[in-house]
Amino acid sequence: SMPDPHGDPSWPQRKITNADAPPHDERTPPLSFEVLAVDGRARASVLALAHHDCRTPMFMPVGTQGSVKGLTSAQLLDIECQVVLGNTYHLGNRPGADVVAQAGGLRCFMNWPRATLTDSGGFQMVSLLDLADITEEGVTFQSPTDGSQMLLTPEKSIEIQNDIGADIIMALDDVVSSVTADRARFEEATHRTTRWIDRCIAAHKRPHAQSLFGIVQGGLDLDLRDVSLKGLLARGDNLPGFAIGGLAGGESKEDFVRIVAHCAVRLPENKPRYIMGVGYPLDLVVCTALGADMYDCVYPSRTARFGTALVPEGMLRLKSHSNENDHRPIEAECDCLTCKHYTRAQLHKIATKEPRAANLLTIHNLRYQMRLCSAMHTAIIEQRFGTFARDFIYKQFPSGDIPLWVRQAMEYAEIDLIR
Repeated sequence: SMPDPHGDPSWPQRKITNADAPPHDERTPPLSFEVLAVDGRARASVLALAHHDCRTPMFMPVGTQGSVKGLTSAQLLDIECQVVLGNTYHLGNRPGADVVAQAGGLRCFMNWPRATLTDSGGFQMVSLLDLADITEEGVTFQSPTDGSQMLLTPEKSIEIQNDIGADIIMALDDVVSSVTADRARFEEATHRTTRWIDRCIAAHKRPHAQSLFGIVQGGLDLDLRDVSLKGLLARGDNLPGFAIGGLAGGESKEDFVRIVAHCAVRLPENKPRYIMGVGYPLDLVVCTALGADMYDCVYPSRTARFGTALVPEGMLRLKSHSNENDHRPIEAECDCLTCKHYTRAQLHKIATKEPRAANLLTIHNLRYQMRLCSAMHTAIIEQRFGTFARDFIYKQFPSGDIPLWVRQAMEYAEIDLIR
């Protein structure tokens, strides 16, 4: 059963402060990673951070400006979320890193007792490209709020992230949209990302309290990915974990799994592997099969606001008239607040119309992701992940019309799809 935040001793009855954090010996690294079991390429592990011991595979909800849209921190704890992601560019812009630092860091600002991760702000190079100008020094953004110029350098990104105080911080990388046709631009970005990593490492003032992850870039070109991997691996223990970046940006799914499969197995076995921007449940299963550990995406919470629930068969569109007289919960096996207390018919009536519908569907969708990750962890420990992945895939494609990219991914992972 899930903890009730109001009766749960780990949930603070008062505001969280840094005094609530477990004592940390400054001589020990702030991250330890232990692989408990391997099944094929899939790994189940414990990622111990200063503020929480996380079990992987792990999905991390995105709380862009210090809150996951539509949920309280108590609700996030209730669905057994382990790490919340904050966005450096947006937090630095508003409310400002100084405001977050004065609150005692992101977890105190959010009143969140567990772990946090901040991205570097680099992704906004792609998402705000018309507002960004990239040079060797850094990225100049035009603020979407007031039009003023802001220069984000590797040093500035790390300084802001040191102020925000998340358990895991990300290096600033030169991000190019995966669908860009210009190979020279990818080559420039790959080498620049490697040069910038040294500036990030040098600027990092709190390595005893925050873990800096490097990001593998290189677009859809395996040779450039290898150049990036080689540069990052040479930085040794300055980088306690790695992310595979520059994906989930519109490239074909075949390209996506090709790059994940290539990079994941070339990353160190004793460090966590994080695929940025991945949040479809099928992608979580596929990437875990290929050896990845951590994921983040706005998808589960964003799709909830459009009235869509995640279910083992794929998606349930609650606005559809087929739910009008359906008095079942979204998912019979789900233990979330929404599935315990609301029917599809009730949710059909309020989906996309009332704010509480977004809240209720976000609770379910994020809990769905947590349960999925937990089920994968257990399946890997029990050495039955191949069966788990196969059953999951056939539930989504009952007639056996499994997409080519999923078949390719299972070939890379050596998981037999024949039942």
